[in-house]
Amino acid sequence: MNYDYDMIVIGGGAAGLTASGMSVNFGAKTLLVEKDRLGGDCTWHGCIPSKTLLHFSQIAHSLEVAGNLGFSDSALISQNQIFDKVRKVRKKVYQEADHPSIYEEMGMEIISGSAHFIDDHTLTVQTKDDKRVISSKYIIVATGSSPLIPSIKGLETVPYLTNESLFELTTLPERLTIIGAGPIGVEMAQAFQRLGSEVQVVDVMDRILVKDDPEFSEILKKQLTDEGIQFYLDARVQKIKEEDNQIIVETLQNNETQKISSNGLLIATGREANVGGLKLKRARISFDRKGILVDEHCRTNIKHIFACGDVTGRYQLTHMSEHMAKVAVTNALLKYPTKIDSKHVTWCTFTDPEVAHVGATVHDLQQRGVKFETYRFPYSKLDRAITDFEEHGMIKVFAKKWSGKILGATIIGNRAGDMISEYALAMKNGITLRKIADTIHPYPTYGLGNRRAADQWYVRQQSVGMVKWLKRVFGYRGPLPDVSDPHRIV
Repeated sequence: MNYDYDMIVIGGGAAGLTASGMSVNFGAKTLLVEKDRLGGDCTWHGCIPSKTLLHFSQIAHSLEVAGNLGFSDSALISQNQIFDKVRKVRKKVYQEADHPSIYEEMGMEIISGSAHFIDDHTLTVQTKDDKRVISSKYIIVATGSSPLIPSIKGLETVPYLTNESLFELTTLPERLTIIGAGPIGVEMAQAFQRLGSEVQVVDVMDRILVKDDPEFSEILKKQLTDEGIQFYLDARVQKIKEEDNQIIVETLQNNETQKISSNGLLIATGREANVGGLKLKRARISFDRKGILVDEHCRTNIKHIFACGDVTGRYQLTHMSEHMAKVAVTNALLKYPTKIDSKHVTWCTFTDPEVAHVGATVHDLQQRGVKFETYRFPYSKLDRAITDFEEHGMIKVFAKKWSGKILGATIIGNRAGDMISEYALAMKNGITLRKIADTIHPYPTYGLGNRRAADQWYVRQQSVGMVKWLKRVFGYRGPLPDVSDPHRIV
């Protein structure tokens, strides 16, 4: 059967742009359908604007710290200028990386419109001016996700923000309540607090960043609390109402009702897959409340239809969307059985300090009954961190005792997001702690902390018996090492 295209990709976010770009470079006649602007959530409502806002908040914080150290104060730019610059950065990234002309020059066709299935090879695309019926041999669904709005009594009666409207602000709210203490919630809590808002964070869980290391979550919470952010954890929101131009969030915590007042409300309670309007049942594509169901090859139950990124509900990370897109296209067009690399997923929360992770967590390893050792190295012993006054941090690596095989790593501290990549590379390629410890790292850098953490594997291998043998063989006269503390850090 002849189809209009070899590949149609629905959605022009991180996953869709990667998938369509790869497809056309493999020689496939490719169509990309996007109902809004190319770039997706990351460019317009997520990674790019949030990190830009965090950058400005870091500048504001640095000015405050500089004043405490005796430097003269400098005025920060106005609130309106801050948000204007955030939007300018967003537009610059779009022009440089996401503009349609970039992809059209590759040879793909782009349609601005909404797509839905007629059958498993055929789509209807509704544009501003007309409707097209098109077919393809292969189809990739990469429609992303949207903010999950919880069912809370009264929420619909008050104005509230999500990540899709947050960066359209022109001024800061005097007081901001954030519902949700995940990555988006805590990042924006710190950003707005440092820029001048009074921030309160509410979450039903008993700690922030529940996916991350409990010890590190608590360290970050203390830092945020010290900066003035109020937390209401293990608290369930009962209802929300507007009263005297204030938004009142009523919570139940420890069987006590509390009323939290603010003039700004941010909902940061997670994401939901964008499957509405696709008419997936017409193509017999299986999906559930989390998203489109795919196997480890990103293939749906219909063998020539794939899905990747947030729409699958698997991961909500831009880099994993790109990875899944590569897996999908490789399987579809090259027939090479590539799998999702679920063992080496990295993530980072870009607070100050940053919290980053790769691989298995302590909870994962304990649940599976895996024997492992934890190797730690504090930023307080890392010279670059000391010179930068960034001593509050820790590197933890989970590895096999004898082989030094790395099972997972987690870092809290300055540049943790950059540092975690070395452990991801090591795990992916079977590089042990011994090999990292034997690798020359430049001094003084934060990256050296990774080597110093790996050095601790050597420290744990040391034994009094071995040193006695060396003394006897070579006639050495020094003292025996003190190895009484098995968790000593050298």
